Amino acid sequence: MIAPQGTSVADPAEAFATDDADQTFIPLSDPDITAAELAAVDAVLRSSRLSAGPVVEKFEAAFAAYLGRRYAVAVPSGTMGLLITLAAYGIGPGDEVIASPYSFRETAHAISLAGAHPVFADVDYWDGTLVPAKTEARITARTRAIVAANTNGHPAAWLALRALATKHRLILIEDSTEAIGSKYQDALVGTFGDTAVFDFSQPSPLTCGEGGMVVTDDIDAVVALRRYRSHRLAERSSVVISATPPYQAGMSDLAAALGLAQLTRLDEILERRRTIENLYYKHVQSFEGIKDPYVAPDVTEVNFLFYLVHLGTRFSKSSRDAIIEDLRVEQVEAAAYCHPLHLQRYYLERGYRRGDFFVTEKIADRAVALPFHTHLPEDQIAFIVSTMKDASINVGAGAAIY
Repeated sequence: MIAPQGTSVADPAEAFATDDADQTFIPLSDPDITAAELAAVDAVLRSSRLSAGPVVEKFEAAFAAYLGRRYAVAVPSGTMGLLITLAAYGIGPGDEVIASPYSFRETAHAISLAGAHPVFADVDYWDGTLVPAKTEARITARTRAIVAANTNGHPAAWLALRALATKHRLILIEDSTEAIGSKYQDALVGTFGDTAVFDFSQPSPLTCGEGGMVVTDDIDAVVALRRYRSHRLAERSSVVISATPPYQAGMSDLAAALGLAQLTRLDEILERRRTIENLYYKHVQSFEGIKDPYVAPDVTEVNFLFYLVHLGTRFSKSSRDAIIEDLRVEQVEAAAYCHPLHLQRYYLERGYRRGDFFVTEKIADRAVALPFHTHLPEDQIAFIVSTMKDASINVGAGAAIY
């Protein structure tokens, strides 16, 4: 059944029951899809073009206008968006790029894919974003760029990061793959970097299945981005080899139609997610000493990607994992927010070790991402929170989780 515009396709509240045998599985994310999105995709399916075409161009123009930036380039993922951004700036073997080791989305892998060396810097304990002073300490003669992320929707310290990039003549790339709609000093994220990268895969509030966008105000950068992204339509029937071999990293009109419909409804989707956030906040007050969602002084608005619960130091990584498993047994999908990049095999083989970034490891070992989407009724949220509270007791830490 197709839902009316502005309503969900299915209402999980009707199916939910607290009886273990009948309990509905509660997913970590669930896209907010209405009749508007279904109609947009249907129109493309009935057209003569499914691959990249006029709908992609319309989505690019609308997204650039939303942010107030001059150019937008649609790509198949945030990782590919960062990869072609690095290529556009000529960053590759022999170059260093500073990035955060604390991220759910592994966009930073694009640095290695480009052949450059990822240099990690530690993050702030409260908001999980790069600390400018720690970032500056990692700059060398080979540093070409800083990739700073708006972690779990919380904007980074963009004023200080911009000053740092200007001082050292570095390219500042904004990783906004987790933060669409958040604001720093009243300006939307995606407006602070020389370029900014977005990701539209699930669980993003704006999702088109798989996809992303790179935005910039630099005409030279956008020409290079488009050249590395894919051949232009006019070149596709030609046997002439273009000046730059492209990655063929375009977005389809199908994905763009879904993204464009979601962009039109973005304010509505974000407002509905804020309602869910407030319900979570109401119920987690039963926990002793819970760390409230943090918003830095210069941050105007945060639209979280997940509802994160930060466990106290009495919890180990293994006890955090046990709590997640207990939630899964109760049909609640939860996840460790981040497995630090520097502790993943690829980077361990390049010299990084546990203990290199104390703050990253401390918060990553104790962060639990709970289901967060617009289809969560309050009784499900209450069940999730009470289940997590019981799970914390099961691992021997008592009722308090922070």
